Amino acid sequence: MEAVAYLRVRVTPAAGRDALAGWQGDVLRIKVAAAPEKGRANQAVLKLLAGALGLPPAALRIVRGASSRDKPHFHRGP
Repeated sequence: MEAVAYLRVRVTPAAGRDALAGWQGDVLRIKVAAAPEKGRANQAVLKLLAGALGLPPAALRIVRGASSRDKPHFHRGP
């Protein structure tokens, strides 16, 4: 059985570079250079977060907030 974890993030799209910007309370702030068009910023977030966790991007998914800067639930698991 695989572990499931949820993570709240706040995304700043169209930033100068991709970076994990740190914690603000219980929310991880993430900056990505990709624009928030056609899911590009979301894909950049998945790639950045997966790399930081040592996982393939396909192991993560956005559960809620796909069209919002606030992604209240990222899901890792089946």
